[in-house]
Amino acid sequence: MDPQWDDSLPIYRQLRDRVVAMILEGILKEGDPLPSVRSVAADFRLNPLTVLKGYQQLVDEQLVEKRRGRGMYVSVGARKALMKDERQRFLEDEWPKVYATIQRLGLTQEELARVGAAAPQTPWPAAGAAAGDKDDDHH
Repeated sequence: MDPQWDDSLPIYRQLRDRVVAMILEGILKEGDPLPSVRSVAADFRLNPLTVLKGYQQLVDEQLVEKRRGRGMYVSVGARKALMKDERQRFLEDEWPKVYATIQRLGLTQEELARVGAAAPQTPWPAAGAAAGDKDDDHH
């Protein structure tokens, strides 16, 4: 996890978002343990209650499960649920802004494709692949 914090959001929310990103990217897989509250607090010089609040948000969203005396673990189905939710959020909240900017700047598909091809990224799913049809182990 990146130790840089943004002043525009509460740290517990940023911590939650970083764990979500790690699940989406496949860094944390279903059944994997989350780093302990104590270790995250020590590593990033955070109050343990801040870390616990971020983790609790993940539990409340059923993305993480508490195992009494053993810690917190990524829930079965967490990545699939996140992909659905995050895609919907992107399409409803982010894409209209991005699309408006593309239109405003008069960018062409060719320009966007060229920039996209040069960007370091994970490969996109094959054209025509339905969302959720991919094997979750590939990311």
